[in-house]
Amino acid sequence: MTYIAKPRVHHPSLQKNAIGLTRRDYEGAITTLCAGCGHDSITAAIIQAFWELSVPPHTVAKLSGIGCSSKTPAYFLREAHGFNAVHGRRPAIATGAGAANGGLMMIGVSGDGDSLSIGLGQLSHAIRRNVNILYLLENNGVYGLTKGQFSASADPGSTSKKGEVNTMEAIDSVLLALTLGATFVARSFSGDKAQLVPLIQAGLAHKGFAFIDVISPCVTFNDHEGSTKSYAYTREHQVEVVQADFVAPREEITSEQDPGTVKSVMLHDGSWVKLHKVADSYDPTDRDRAYAYIRERQRANEVLTGLLYISPDSRDMVEQNELVSAPLHSLPFEQLCPGSAELEKLQARFR
Repeated sequence: MTYIAKPRVHHPSLQKNAIGLTRRDYEGAITTLCAGCGHDSITAAIIQAFWELSVPPHTVAKLSGIGCSSKTPAYFLREAHGFNAVHGRRPAIATGAGAANGGLMMIGVSGDGDSLSIGLGQLSHAIRRNVNILYLLENNGVYGLTKGQFSASADPGSTSKKGEVNTMEAIDSVLLALTLGATFVARSFSGDKAQLVPLIQAGLAHKGFAFIDVISPCVTFNDHEGSTKSYAYTREHQVEVVQADFVAPREEITSEQDPGTVKSVMLHDGSWVKLHKVADSYDPTDRDRAYAYIRERQRANEVLTGLLYISPDSRDMVEQNELVSAPLHSLPFEQLCPGSAELEKLQARFR
């Protein structure tokens, strides 16, 4: 995978944060996603959130799996640590990284395929363990990287680009997270930066598993199997000198609304989504009420956005398991490996 680096030259008048860095210092490579992709809007929100919090980039670990969404960590915080895991296995990597170095601020970016299909079991146990990470799920309802098949989050009755109707029930990631005991649950829209940035900042500050599902429109699905004018058919029957796809550019979708209101937003394919922003009087500490209210708004064909649930007494994985407070990488070898005599004593306790 090839990434295009951005120029390091900054305009001298760019505003700096509390540690003397500009917003440009929190950027990464130039995106290779489709023009107008909602994932790029989420990336912009992540950059803004970290810059406003004045987080030193080298203290951050960014993790991803496989998919369009999992490419996005390359586009922010170029000075941060990074790990691109096997498809669906990022939560296990995050669990290990968090146990080994609790001093890192961890952010994971995933998609509805990486998290709700092959990685569903991994996601479930990361939530159960309350791993200390901000987990962003960029949700577009399709496998955009593999030409637009329905994902597990596709709503029943929705259609693909070629007109097929989805007959399966959807996995709602927010309801799933609430059911599994997540201590911070939110949902937002990639075009609502005013809402998304503070949610990301709150998730970064949360001690434990902070889950944010972000509705992120996919601007295009590539052609389908069976067409003699498709890219796949042409590549199979022609001799190519270069391999290239063309995706028509689209305008970025943006939206703002007041708390407690409902707003309809048209997506690139002409379909509509109703966004319902929670009111100021909404109580995000009541898990049962949060679950019921999400279902209530779903029956009204609305997508509820905002901070949906947060546990006021969250205990993360390190605290629950009474692990040492110091990062494991900072401990001397003698403490990490005390020798065969100590191992024998430990084994004797189980005989």
